[in-house]
Amino acid sequence: MTNDRRTFIKQSATVATAMSVFPTLMNAGCVGANEKIVVALIGCNNQGWTNLVSFMKQPNVECAALCDVDQNVLNKRAAELEKMTGKKPALYGDFRKVLEQKDIDAVIVGTPDHWHCIPMIYAAEAGKDVYCEKPLGYTIEECNLMVKATKRYKTVVQVGQWQRSDPHWLEAVNYIQAGNLGRVRSVRAWSYVGWKKSIPLIADGSAPTGVDYNMWLGPRPERAFNQNRFHATWRWYWDYAGGVMTDWGVHLLDYALFGMNQYVPKSISSNGGKYAFPTDAMETPDTMMAMYDFGDFGILWDHTIGIYGAQFKRRGHGVAFIGEYGTLIVDRAGWEVMAENKSTSAKAGFVDVPIKQGTNKGLDLHVANFIDCMKTRNKPNCDIEIGAHIARFAQMGNIAFRLGRKIVWDGEKQEFLNDPEANALTKAEYRAPWSLPKV
Repeated sequence: MTNDRRTFIKQSATVATAMSVFPTLMNAGCVGANEKIVVALIGCNNQGWTNLVSFMKQPNVECAALCDVDQNVLNKRAAELEKMTGKKPALYGDFRKVLEQKDIDAVIVGTPDHWHCIPMIYAAEAGKDVYCEKPLGYTIEECNLMVKATKRYKTVVQVGQWQRSDPHWLEAVNYIQAGNLGRVRSVRAWSYVGWKKSIPLIADGSAPTGVDYNMWLGPRPERAFNQNRFHATWRWYWDYAGGVMTDWGVHLLDYALFGMNQYVPKSISSNGGKYAFPTDAMETPDTMMAMYDFGDFGILWDHTIGIYGAQFKRRGHGVAFIGEYGTLIVDRAGWEVMAENKSTSAKAGFVDVPIKQGTNKGLDLHVANFIDCMKTRNKPNCDIEIGAHIARFAQMGNIAFRLGRKIVWDGEKQEFLNDPEANALTKAEYRAPWSLPKV
């Protein structure tokens, strides 16, 4: 978006006095209703496409361009978008061409994790606002640079942790922070990925016709093409992502921190491994527990693949705040409280709180909030600082796992304390001709 367009949009909007989790979706037409927002999607498979579909539900939003390294995916999504909107988008295989298109106000970065940083920073430099999928960055160094770029270019960035825009999650936090549970000493966040099966080992081969595999690899190490490392299953390889921890962990640990209103742990330790499928192709752990010690309370992350688990009323994911008077559990379906009734800390008269259902519209609300913030220039519900911090936090758990020992984080210096080995894992070596952007 050019500076002139930014100014026009800001002046034509009703500037919000406070951030709300009930944005445009709830009051369509009230904020800059006549100003069209033009978006482009970079990374058209899976979640990237899901994000774009949500954008297309919003009033006065148009998609002008699609970009993907797989021409097969690109053609499929272009046909679907034309059927949805009646308009043909421009198609690109290189995201840099998207950023040259002057009429585009915002880009959706829906690529794999290792391709978040460069497009996001280049887009900010080009004057575009950005909706970036989570986790924000592939490394801690990338996260820090993305924050720096956002501040320098005054970009509105919404990170795709859409629980931040789903009202029942905030209701749960408000309940906890009001002291209703008494003292909370233990928080558990978990994701049990029951649908996922083992990934059998397969031989390397040739990239499918229409796939620019070199571009897909981008800054990561050169590798022979293997289907396991490509669509959908790239998440289980250290070269491109951090497994369940940086997938589900950034969603759930974000609310563990938010609920406790403390963000910098004293130490992190982690253990686990490939316990479910020890000989399959996946590199990241299928079973893992990470402990974050804050001095007067702890947060435990727990994930496993291949089972859903029967704990906490068979919830496959969630966050549990275990307080003196009761335990609050929140997941995407809603939140509820189970009272302590036999413990020494039980409180007379404290009773269960029945489940408070969620809206099931978290993503739509998140997108609507982003669009509002493009117009008002307010901070979105999951701004760059929130997304960067929780991505770092999840990566700390993975670094402790990979080192097999306790690590200590210095929040002021944004590095591990007296630990060159751990600090080396906060960075990634870029493959030429790609390099870390200069900000």
